[in-house]
Amino acid sequence: MHQNIFLVGLMGAGKTTVGRALAKRLGMRFVDSDQEIEARTGASIPLIFEIEGEASFRRREAEVIRDLTAEEGIVLATGGGAILSPDSRNYLKTRGIVIYLRASINSILHRTGNDRNRPLLQTEDPRKKLEELAKQREPLYSEVASIIIDTGRPNVHSVLQVILSQLEANRGKGAAGKHKPHPPKKNISQETA
Repeated sequence: MHQNIFLVGLMGAGKTTVGRALAKRLGMRFVDSDQEIEARTGASIPLIFEIEGEASFRRREAEVIRDLTAEEGIVLATGGGAILSPDSRNYLKTRGIVIYLRASINSILHRTGNDRNRPLLQTEDPRKKLEELAKQREPLYSEVASIIIDTGRPNVHSVLQVILSQLEANRGKGAAGKHKPHPPKKNISQETA
């Protein structure tokens, strides 16, 4: 069975789309942490933010990350803020291979412009908010990442090929079939399609 693969990055970076395709290709189960939170609570992410606030949402998110990273053979797309919890960062780093999908602010704005399910972007200046989030979270994404891929405007197939080649390269480095949970970082630039 394949080791867990965890996708991190800002909202709109392509974690769910790439994660689904990667899981299908590897014959693994795909899980989206935001969808898991909605399934457990019976409420949408925007509604949880509205009723309980961001701090309560982050506690729920940390519990889901703890539970999901303990499973085996999954591809997990995390929410953009999942790495804010030190415990979640530790679970991600030690329980699987972490791939940071890094996208430009312009790409993210293009993808999320009409998406009302992004509570943090329901502001007068979504660009400014994304820039603030990127500045705050970039060091945390980089801290947990085994592989960093700049997606640009991703062509899912090409991003998938880059990920698969990096996973294969990492697998080849394991001694006698043993795999370190957190291999050296790879920073791959994915050209715009």
